[in-house]
Amino acid sequence: MSVLHEAKTLIHENIRDYGMYIALFVIILTFTFLTDGLFMSSRNISNLLDSAGYIAVLAVGMTLVIVIRHIDLSVGYAAGFLGAIAAILLTQAGVSVWLTIPIILLLGAAVGLFNGVLIAQIGIPSFVATLAGMLIFRGALLQVTEKTGTIIIQDEKFNAIGNGYIPSLLEVSGLHLLSLLVGLVGILLYIYSEISTRRNKIKYDFEVVSKPIFALKLVFVSAIIGYVTWILAGYNGFSWTVIIILLVVIIYHFLTMKTVLGRHVYAVGSNPEAAHLSGINVKKITYIVFGSMGMLAALSGILFTARLQSATTTAGTLFELDAIAAAYVGGVSSAGGVGKVTGAIIGAVVMASLTNGMNLLGVGISYQYMIRGGVLAGAVIFDVLTRKKR
Repeated sequence: MSVLHEAKTLIHENIRDYGMYIALFVIILTFTFLTDGLFMSSRNISNLLDSAGYIAVLAVGMTLVIVIRHIDLSVGYAAGFLGAIAAILLTQAGVSVWLTIPIILLLGAAVGLFNGVLIAQIGIPSFVATLAGMLIFRGALLQVTEKTGTIIIQDEKFNAIGNGYIPSLLEVSGLHLLSLLVGLVGILLYIYSEISTRRNKIKYDFEVVSKPIFALKLVFVSAIIGYVTWILAGYNGFSWTVIIILLVVIIYHFLTMKTVLGRHVYAVGSNPEAAHLSGINVKKITYIVFGSMGMLAALSGILFTARLQSATTTAGTLFELDAIAAAYVGGVSSAGGVGKVTGAIIGAVVMASLTNGMNLLGVGISYQYMIRGGVLAGAVIFDVLTRKKR
């Protein structure tokens, strides 16, 4: 009973962190039951994760922007425009895919840094500065695609980023071996990270959960990773989109949780004035966060363009709102200083799962918008209520 009591206390005290996982679990169970198991089929889960990829990448960057108490409305059309530039480089300029991708990522970082200068150096409110950027990139996208309307991309290597899968190497009972190995490495990395974090907390006399609860958490999360891996390995394995998402999450999780830069980002978000007085360069942090956001917008544009195998005039429409929704559903606080990149990914998967499940059930698009809006409102209400309790 003591273990059960501790588990309840742990969930109650960390409801902000665990709430999104509980919501995702409920959504998965509901749609699996209503679709007679079709929702959790290998093909559907693979398509769901791929369709969530470009929003998940944006949500990671948006989380950090909101953490430092800003917003970026330009990322949607910036992604669409940079995706179109990638298409032009590949189809009209004859630039190789290996050169096109770094060029687009650098352009994205430059765009983000420019936003950072407008906000941190000149003092323009982020809402206004990025709204201007949104309009500029919308016009730029229309300009570069106005002749053809759609730029078709024939480069197989580039298109594989959005539609391809990692090689299987060998199939074991119909399962892709390399995907199984990737899942196993993921489980081992997760266990190592959790044990390392626990040891550090004990070393500095921080409070930690009991060993039974800790072991239960490791088993539960490892089982989820293993199950998703098994599902995907039974179809075509891990897609390159999923691999890119995992790399983004690992890199940004390390940067935000394990480095001085990450601690400075959260310090600025919690109290910019106090952070400045303690010696943190608030302007520099703003530049870095917005530069990172721009680079991730470029990556999102690459993923979306590769998935469609073309650049279109409507690319990027509402991307920024989907990213903001995913960040809030993932647990970022509107007051700043709170939010994790892992939560942003879960938020993106939650929103994609809602859309995917409702499409499978044949729910009308009007109802879909209303339900998604309700979920977003619920996430913000949840954030406000949990902050009041603290």
